[in-house]
Amino acid sequence: MKKIGLYIHIPFCKTKCPYCDFFSVRQNDEEMDRYVKGIINSFKDYSNDGIILDTIYFGGGTPSVLGTERLTKILGAIKSNFTVDDNAEITIEVNPTSTDRLDFGKLKESGINRLSVGMQSAVESEMKLLGRTHTREDVVNTVKNAQKCGISNISLDLIIGVPTQTKTSLKESMDFCASLGVKHISAYILKIEKGTKFYEIQDSLDLPNEDIQAEQYIFVSRYLEKLGYKQYEISNYSLEGYESRHNNKYWRCMEYIGIGPSAHSFYNGERFYYGRSFEDFYRDIKIPDGKGGTEEEFIMLNLRLKRGLIFSEFEEKYGHKISDRFFKKAELFRKAGYITIDKEKASLTTEGYLVSNAIISELI
Repeated sequence: MKKIGLYIHIPFCKTKCPYCDFFSVRQNDEEMDRYVKGIINSFKDYSNDGIILDTIYFGGGTPSVLGTERLTKILGAIKSNFTVDDNAEITIEVNPTSTDRLDFGKLKESGINRLSVGMQSAVESEMKLLGRTHTREDVVNTVKNAQKCGISNISLDLIIGVPTQTKTSLKESMDFCASLGVKHISAYILKIEKGTKFYEIQDSLDLPNEDIQAEQYIFVSRYLEKLGYKQYEISNYSLEGYESRHNNKYWRCMEYIGIGPSAHSFYNGERFYYGRSFEDFYRDIKIPDGKGGTEEEFIMLNLRLKRGLIFSEFEEKYGHKISDRFFKKAELFRKAGYITIDKEKASLTTEGYLVSNAIISELI
């Protein structure tokens, strides 16, 4: 029996944020009931495979709009169809404006032990610009209510590079996170994605240039370190021992199953995904996406992590050492200050993370 992760996509939101390109639709009780049945029905594809789930992640969309009853129903079905590790990390993403649908006590009893809260900023003007409908007080209430019910492993999201954002406002958001005693912070640089509202109006947005974004990213990384949140991945920081175990599966090239429209899987050496369609999901149409766990993929994903690419792990997995070409290229980036390398591992610096795609494409 092998331990893998389970990701469940909940593609419902109260409103669509102008920067978001994830697959989601407006929440509707009838469709959400149908969707829950579809999720549970999809478990049959894997329930006899003898796997153990040691991480479960409800992402979105906005999983909290499902409400306590639907979420606990899905969790009950998971436990009926799979073996769930006694120490499993079970995460749910929540929006502070939809937690009135949640009973954190019941969620804790059902097994949920980690929250990821979509805050994005603690500055009211930035929240409004990002289309967020919650307030700082909503975030405080969400975190405090969960903590009171015994869910102490909580993550808050921040966005870097918001129009009008400054280092001062970023510091305010980071101090706010720390004041709530959360264990984990995700900080993403704003990207203008095709198909979003921001893409349509980008010429009217006072977006910071790449140099300013880079300065803000480096400032965030260093200031969070001062607050005790160690960077362990390009966009993720945590107190000691509170890294996201589920997301680490992606970056360490471990297997996981994704359920729902647009959800991706890496299972039995193969990558596949569902299209962005409810009907295709209900018909169980999975789209092949090639072999997973290749040498290039292993290098690429592990270099996202602060721990870096561990050479002995590569050799154990693939039966040979990394090519000389890798080390020759890496030496050039080391001299430029973008990568550190020794006998055991190679890892990107904070400055290296800013150009990670270009560096990794050269290395592989």
